[in-house]
Amino acid sequence: MRIYLPATMAELADPTGLGPRVVHAVTPALRVALPDEDEEGLEFSAQLLAADDSLELLGEQAAGAVPRRVVVAADVDADDVAPLDESEVPSAVRLLVAVTWEDVACAHVDEEAAGPDVTAALAGDELAADRLVERDLLWYDVGELPALAAGRA
Repeated sequence: MRIYLPATMAELADPTGLGPRVVHAVTPALRVALPDEDEEGLEFSAQLLAADDSLELLGEQAAGAVPRRVVVAADVDADDVAPLDESEVPSAVRLLVAVTWEDVACAHVDEEAAGPDVTAALAGDELAADRLVERDLLWYDVGELPALAAGRA
């Protein structure tokens, strides 16, 4: 199953991959919430919800974190995730295992120019948060992620 992991730029540099966390996927609950969406639209919705969670992760990091939302798309076994009973977000599931870079298909990352809006949104600027919703995340192949994390992409 394809999952979307909210992440940060710093995590892209971890050679072991990404640890367990709340992730997003096309779940039965998401299908019910968005009955008119096709598979591609459902996947995009899960990705956008993961981008929102990436912003929250940035807010939890120390000052100086690279202000870009990151969503990592990976493929895992359905048994590697569990439902979240307490979540109101229909795409949210708990990833129970670490994801290695071999499991990762790609990443979606804000362009550098989004940095000021990310920073402003973290400070509570709702207009900046609205602008982020309108921004497309850029697609990166898994092979490009080390250079991206090092600031060379």
